[in-house]
Amino acid sequence: MVDLKLAGGSSGLTCVQTLHAHDAAMRIVVLTGFASIATAVEAIKLGARHYLAKPANTDDIEAAFERTAGEPQTPLTERPTSIKTLEWERIHETLAETDFNISETARRLGMHRRTLARKLGKRQLS
Repeated sequence: MVDLKLAGGSSGLTCVQTLHAHDAAMRIVVLTGFASIATAVEAIKLGARHYLAKPANTDDIEAAFERTAGEPQTPLTERPTSIKTLEWERIHETLAETDFNISETARRLGMHRRTLARKLGKRQLS
């Protein structure tokens, strides 16, 4: 089990990559309060078995470790994406690209660092 945000500001994605490189058969599940589509895709690409957003119960966590493949029968849901959601996902995509460096993320997004910090503080997932 790896959290997306680790102590000292480290990225859980780096940890997933390192663990997968050490043992490709290792079952890695990412659990995060800062879920986004971009980080979920990256976690899976880097070797995670599954990606869960907090809060997750023990049944969800156990099921995530038991998964061996994707579920092709998962129903598609029709959900219009709001501008705020698109912005949130773009912010997290850029955060992942910059290894969670707030200053560099703000620069790449063309916004002030404090504005970015305020947006991140408003929409924490827990």
